[in-house]
Amino acid sequence: MDKTRHAGKVAIVTGAGSGIGRATVLRLAQEGAHVIGCDVNAEALDETRSILEKAELSATLIVADVTKQADIDRLVVAAGPRVTILANVAGIMDHFVPLGDLKDDLWNRVMDVNLNGVMRLTRAVLPVMELAGGGAVVTVASEASLSAGAAGVAYTTSKHAVVGLVKSVAYFYGPKKIRSNAVLPGPVVTSIATSSSPAVPWAMDRAMLSMATMPAPAQPDQIATLISWLASEEASNVNGALVTSDGGWSTA
Repeated sequence: MDKTRHAGKVAIVTGAGSGIGRATVLRLAQEGAHVIGCDVNAEALDETRSILEKAELSATLIVADVTKQADIDRLVVAAGPRVTILANVAGIMDHFVPLGDLKDDLWNRVMDVNLNGVMRLTRAVLPVMELAGGGAVVTVASEASLSAGAAGVAYTTSKHAVVGLVKSVAYFYGPKKIRSNAVLPGPVVTSIATSSSPAVPWAMDRAMLSMATMPAPAQPDQIATLISWLASEEASNVNGALVTSDGGWSTA
């Protein structure tokens, strides 16, 4: 670990209350960044704050919902004018619901968190990064960005769409010294929120064919380490990349 890798940088991290988001807050803080982390769950943020304090680290933690524009605006204001790192981590699963059983409320909720939230926050941060002279956006996509067997239709579609957003930002903003990359995890030991929609037995049976080749889950810090590297100057020539961290699952 390089404790000066992000010295003097300001970073925004979503999903900071648990899992990959929490690990990313810790990693970036350990490496010198001033981190503004957000989550919808106040109690989870308190747990992150306690972990930071025990490690003698600090970060600004804010209760905010990435699906609400007012919360996004408040988050960007709190971060100030020197943001050069954005880690879009917050996400929600969909319980492997196939299209024929899909309800509009599930579709809309998953899209709002996984896609619209990423779009709105990235859109809000880009002008700040431009004025700061550049930056790095790292978005957590998924194994489900590459295949259909890792989740239901809403999650799979949202993560495929995230890849398009990541690449578009990379293409248009690369000349402005803003890089955009995606991390594609496989299974991770995390408490990602799952929809309350009931599982569909035959769809779960179908999904098990894909799960049969799934490797052991990664630890959140393994993903956070990759996020930190992609956000660093060491990855200055990496833009528009989809970087898998799935233990080889995508090779099956």
